Amino acid sequence: MSFEVIPAVDMKGGKCVQLVQGVPGSEMVSLDDPVEVALDWVAQGAKTLHLIDLDGAIEGTRTNAPIIRNIVEKCKPQGIYIQVGGGIRSFEDAATLLEIGVDRVILSTAALRDPELISRLSREFGSDRINVALDSKNGKISIEGWTKESEHTAVEMGSMFEEKGAGTILFTNIDTEGLLSGVDPKPTEDLVKAVNIPVIASGGVTTLDDIITLKNTGASGVVVGSALYKKNFTLTEAINTITDEI
Repeated sequence: MSFEVIPAVDMKGGKCVQLVQGVPGSEMVSLDDPVEVALDWVAQGAKTLHLIDLDGAIEGTRTNAPIIRNIVEKCKPQGIYIQVGGGIRSFEDAATLLEIGVDRVILSTAALRDPELISRLSREFGSDRINVALDSKNGKISIEGWTKESEHTAVEMGSMFEEKGAGTILFTNIDTEGLLSGVDPKPTEDLVKAVNIPVIASGGVTTLDDIITLKNTGASGVVVGSALYKKNFTLTEAINTITDEI
């Protein structure tokens, strides 16, 4: 997997939003049509879309499922790779998404509660379609839409989930997420060194230099949200920056 800039489409209440550190009510961006947003990212050169159902992550109710299906139906024929997370609490939830054409599912709380779920999904669908999200705050993994903190570190959990069959890890540094204050590359670099599967970085990207910084950690990609929505730079500029680095 070569390094890739992946735009985020976070959905809450049927809208495309960007929250500050995942806190409900902290929307810095709210757009009415997530499908239109997704198609715009594709038009700007996105090869992968990162779709997150925040209602699912926070409330456990996947109310944005019809929007996700709509995005899949419109973008898959264009060859777009789609990964989806938020509120995937069971084997059935994951299977439903994979069966409608989602390329990769992202599990967090459910994986931490039942690591064997990752093994089962990996056996059934292939490890390349199974991602575990490790969201870190103050060095510890957060769960349940970032509302609770576990006792484990990302390095501990990353190694364990690699053994369980996860094909990739999405690592979000909550300490910098949504603040537009820049990235802290060390936690990502530590995780990359600890595992042999690709790590996708997230959290804090503010400038094009931040993208290069995360690329230099050895991560396979970066999810970008707030910086794109606040027009710090365009997706095309970000993709060109990575291409120029090669």
